[in-house]
Amino acid sequence: MDPKDAAANALQYVLEARQGESILIVTDDIREDIGSVFAEGALNLGLWTRMLVLETGENKFRTDPPPELVEMINSPHQPDIFINTLRGPAQETPFRISIIKLETRKGRSRLGHCPGITMDMLTEGALALTKEEHTTMQEMARGLLNILRDTETIHVTSPSGSDFTFSVNGRTWFSDTYLNWKDMKWMNLPTGEVIVGPVETSMEGTLVCDLAVGGIGPLQSPVTIITEKGKVTSIECDDLQVLKIIQDTQDTDEMAKHIGEFAFGLNPKARIVQEFLESEKVGNTIHVAFGNNMDYPGTVTNNSANHQDFLVSKPTVTARYGDGSEQVIMKNGHFIK
Repeated sequence: MDPKDAAANALQYVLEARQGESILIVTDDIREDIGSVFAEGALNLGLWTRMLVLETGENKFRTDPPPELVEMINSPHQPDIFINTLRGPAQETPFRISIIKLETRKGRSRLGHCPGITMDMLTEGALALTKEEHTTMQEMARGLLNILRDTETIHVTSPSGSDFTFSVNGRTWFSDTYLNWKDMKWMNLPTGEVIVGPVETSMEGTLVCDLAVGGIGPLQSPVTIITEKGKVTSIECDDLQVLKIIQDTQDTDEMAKHIGEFAFGLNPKARIVQEFLESEKVGNTIHVAFGNNMDYPGTVTNNSANHQDFLVSKPTVTARYGDGSEQVIMKNGHFIK
């Protein structure tokens, strides 16, 4: 797909961009080509378009938003839409979280946040979606959200050894596949998830991540995580480099060890790639994240400065409802219709 068409489709069919609105594209210098593609797509839709290019440095990780971005965000005429095409190292998660908070704090603007985005996501990957493909995925998400309404607990198992439960009692399920004007006006691009912020003290059991980890990429050896009362108590992996990165991330602060997210992947074109931004959207998978969920709708309490995801293949997911009934939502990676 032509990347500018893919960008325009995401702006129009996910963020509901309309002619005459304004957009600010915030891009790293090493992602400037992608920022330019979004700018071209925005101009073709008739949007008032600006782009801010941020400098990066190898092995130098940023913590605070630059003054020029703060000034643009706080201007009297804040953009209707933000797009962030930024690099995606785990070490800059706090930096990206701070930018999201700035862009969304007034509650007026819509945001497409793209940490780790690559050009081939737009040409052949999870962003290379037609209007019809966006619509089909959105319909699937709405159907799944209906099934998940009134769930109280979720139980997940997988052939690799996952066996854990967590509570979603009082928590809000949502999807990034379409704009929720009431509760959620920002999402990652590409889209392709149905998500919840679980009760942060509720996860019990073993998570075995056998596909990919956020900030690391595809795995050669699985990662086994033991949890009690929502908190990670031990981590094992034969790949010592992977293990150290995960441990360092978990040491960011106390809440980095607590569950922050559970999600189903729905995107038919998503692939297991280096950038987790796309991998987490792969259809017929689930992923769990530990760390920040403060931008999710409804009641959430994980205020960590970090957020790291773990992708699981062929899951079986069972939902338990308030009346005591149960329903298998997914079996061995396939949704039950």
